Amino acid sequence: MTAPSAPEQTAARRTDGQPAAANKMTEGVRSSPASTIVVTGLLVVVALYFLVPIYWVFVAATKSTDDLFATNGFWFSSDFALWSNLSQVLTFDNGIFLRWFLNSVIYAGLGALLATYFAAAGGYALAKYNFRGRNFVFGTILAGVLVPGTAIALPLFLLFANLGLTNTYFSVLIPSLVSPFGLFLCRIYADATVSSSLMEAARIDGASELRIFHTVGLRVMTPALVTVFLFQLVGIWNNYFLPLVMLSDTNLYPITLGLNNWRSQVDRLPEFYELTTGGVLLSVIPLGIAMIVLQRYWRGGLTEGAVKG
Repeated sequence: MTAPSAPEQTAARRTDGQPAAANKMTEGVRSSPASTIVVTGLLVVVALYFLVPIYWVFVAATKSTDDLFATNGFWFSSDFALWSNLSQVLTFDNGIFLRWFLNSVIYAGLGALLATYFAAAGGYALAKYNFRGRNFVFGTILAGVLVPGTAIALPLFLLFANLGLTNTYFSVLIPSLVSPFGLFLCRIYADATVSSSLMEAARIDGASELRIFHTVGLRVMTPALVTVFLFQLVGIWNNYFLPLVMLSDTNLYPITLGLNNWRSQVDRLPEFYELTTGGVLLSVIPLGIAMIVLQRYWRGGLTEGAVKG
């Protein structure tokens, strides 16, 4: 038998349909120059939407109160007062801003860390263990995602008032330990990535369920855990209404509540404009650092398991 010629092989491959289908898929994936320009333009608009306020805050923090209203809001004045403004922020009222900053670190850092752990434990249990009422529990958690935090702030205040915990660190920290969205994400991620056969192998080796969770589950779920941690960190750091309801002692204020306290005094004391703008600039730096450091894990956590071969 003679080997088929190249044209015959090409015709056979086209008859088979697989290469032709692959070519059609490739052509469908390719985007036209017009669509690329439109998508790029939309991304630029979205980027400007988020970056312009940060740029304005930086520019405003470099100005005195007079220059803040007498010069262009999006450009610097001749008197660059950034360092003097930041010095005032850090030294005003015996360094109360540093106290607020430390409080926010405690509320957001510790709260996000513990909330992530609890969400991981709950999501792992709902995904890998079969027990009566599992779907009901998961449905209840999904309902919790739909409830805004402001709707439960007042009931929480009444509950904590009866327990004698209002105006304490616990009144802000304890509610921050619950993350319905985090538990939902961990449940979905654990179900897709934590291998049941790997868990069974660990059980055969004599590992306890708690040890399996810490040595196998948490390691596999790391991208999702970083995602939950980042969301909780940002949410708690920017939380305003819950501390407003729970706290009356200024020494317990987080940054959000403290800066609003300064802003409320600008009509009486205009120099508080400089304190407020400088404090806002310092308050966004930790979130920017966290986003830069954790963004690669965040992207991985959101897309892991989305496509399966």
